[in-house]
Amino acid sequence: MKLLIAEDDARLLKSLIHIFERNRFLVDGVTNGTDALAYAKSNQYDGMILDIMMPGMDGLEVLRQLRASGVTAPAMFLTARTEVYQRVEGLDAGADDYLAKPFSTTELLARVRAMLRRKDTYVPDLLQYGGMQLDRSTYELSCGGAVQALSAKEFQIAELLMERPGTILSTDQLVAHAWGYDADVDTSVVWVHISNLRKKLNAIGAKAEIRFVRNAGYILEEKP
Repeated sequence: MKLLIAEDDARLLKSLIHIFERNRFLVDGVTNGTDALAYAKSNQYDGMILDIMMPGMDGLEVLRQLRASGVTAPAMFLTARTEVYQRVEGLDAGADDYLAKPFSTTELLARVRAMLRRKDTYVPDLLQYGGMQLDRSTYELSCGGAVQALSAKEFQIAELLMERPGTILSTDQLVAHAWGYDADVDTSVVWVHISNLRKKLNAIGAKAEIRFVRNAGYILEEKP
């Protein structure tokens, strides 16, 4: 599961990223509303956690614009604004939940899990293709009882390929999914991770392979 967290307090943002990464989430973090809007429009997130009072653009306006542009990922406001009318304003802007600061870490995690379960485009923990399974909760790739553990970047690349098998994905698309849309990543780094994934596919005896299409990108498809 991939989350976008927008929080203008850098220390709190760092803590939130740490909390969610320790609980097997993939996280992008930003500190202002302008970046939150750009990230949410340019990436596919399973959920968003937004502060309301942020520089550049407040969280309410960010979410209004996202909803107006067709972004349906569930969103939670995590904010110090706790009056009833403020909570109503947040929910009316398109939020799925609202949690006041200070908060309990266990409650935050429980609310996010519940929010993700409720979303219309619920994403299962297991992706399956070509006789193999990718477990989003353990970062493990398996086939016929054989299991290979993936690094975080290998997992993110494999996740996108398995979500869209038979589709050519450009290097830029893989970079945006695994590193963020504005990341400065050399294409050779992507090739190294693809090479490692190919070795792990072979190790578990998968019936699928990652093929490079010249001047286009990579495609996951069943072996001939």
